[in-house]
Amino acid sequence: MTDTDPAAIALAVVGLAAAGRFTEAEARFAPRLRAAASAGTLQVGWETEIAKAGPVRAVGAPVREPAKAGLVRVSVPVTCERGGLTVVMSIDDADLLHGLRLAPPSGASWEPPPYAEPARFAEHEVTVGSGPLAVPGTLTVPRGRGPRPGLVLLASGPADRDLTTGPNKPFKDLAWGLAARGIAVARFDKVTRVHPETGSAPGFTMADEYVPHAVAAVHLLQRQRKVDPARVFVLGLSGGGNAVPRVAAAEPSIAGLISLAGDTLPLPRAAVRVARYLAELDPGPATTAAAESVARQAALVESPGLSPATPAADLLFGWPASYWLDLRAYDPVATAATLDKPMLILQGGRDYQVTVAGDLARWRAGLVGRSDVTIRVHEADDHLFFRGEGPSTPAGYEAPQHVDPAVVADIADWLSRPT
Repeated sequence: MTDTDPAAIALAVVGLAAAGRFTEAEARFAPRLRAAASAGTLQVGWETEIAKAGPVRAVGAPVREPAKAGLVRVSVPVTCERGGLTVVMSIDDADLLHGLRLAPPSGASWEPPPYAEPARFAEHEVTVGSGPLAVPGTLTVPRGRGPRPGLVLLASGPADRDLTTGPNKPFKDLAWGLAARGIAVARFDKVTRVHPETGSAPGFTMADEYVPHAVAAVHLLQRQRKVDPARVFVLGLSGGGNAVPRVAAAEPSIAGLISLAGDTLPLPRAAVRVARYLAELDPGPATTAAAESVARQAALVESPGLSPATPAADLLFGWPASYWLDLRAYDPVATAATLDKPMLILQGGRDYQVTVAGDLARWRAGLVGRSDVTIRVHEADDHLFFRGEGPSTPAGYEAPQHVDPAVVADIADWLSRPT
């Protein structure tokens, strides 16, 4: 390998991160990436993952593949004491990084859940949206005659259509489980995954992240011959659950909304709480430093001095100031309260990211007295609605699991009820 080989560059960046030399790694960032992330951002992300997976034991051979705009995508597998991760980078011909993300280990296989019956539905690929920001998606449609209820799935963060997390695919679980029970489902790769440059672009907002593609997916389902256009609903998980009232407010034809672990507390404060929780689970310099960095970034996000000119690299998750300023003006519970639409709100009792005491309490208080709102807690479930025992931890997502069948049944029964 030459010094300018993308695989060699990727290995060097992983080596720098593993050695804690984050400033040197940042020197490889192209201007676009440097505007969205910094050495501190990389340090928080890396140390958070290492806190979950344990010390690095081995770095595997890089895998190259073409990417758009003349870039080369390189994936480097990293084996740790209690698991691993994949470092994915997009590199140009000047040896600069235009993208860097920490992904689950590659090669993990998903098996259908027991409640999925593939003979009862068919899947086909679709395009959601139009123009340069269109994204790929999948329609899962029950066999037999319609019309059927339809459901659009919305994930949090730059997720793929299956919400792949380690070896698990909770949105694929939902799509297959619900289609086996007569529900047509649309799911799609997030715009921030397919077009990652959008997430750090000045002016980008939470509405930009969710609304256009969610509405496009609703219209796509409504055009399907087997789907009842008057019974198309939207379901969001985590940040997607927070966003569904905003999507429903933007598209009057949506029949109702489902929020799974939808957060309602200010996100900067929740991020600090989660970082401290993780530091308590695995005390040490790395997790303590990560929690302190998150607290500093959260304080800047909540500062009265936050302005569109504040560098995204100084803010939580590398999101631009425009995103945080937009989020300040949005209250999911207050927005939901204005909607004359039925709602199903589900929460995992073991969830440490979105909690019963904090987030669900606000849903309950803001929607009290609404006969068209159903709220349920699945006590044994974590943030992804995987069943378990004891305190929930990030390591719990690395074992093969499926969405709780009781959650699938709750959703299917609610969607299939007489209107």
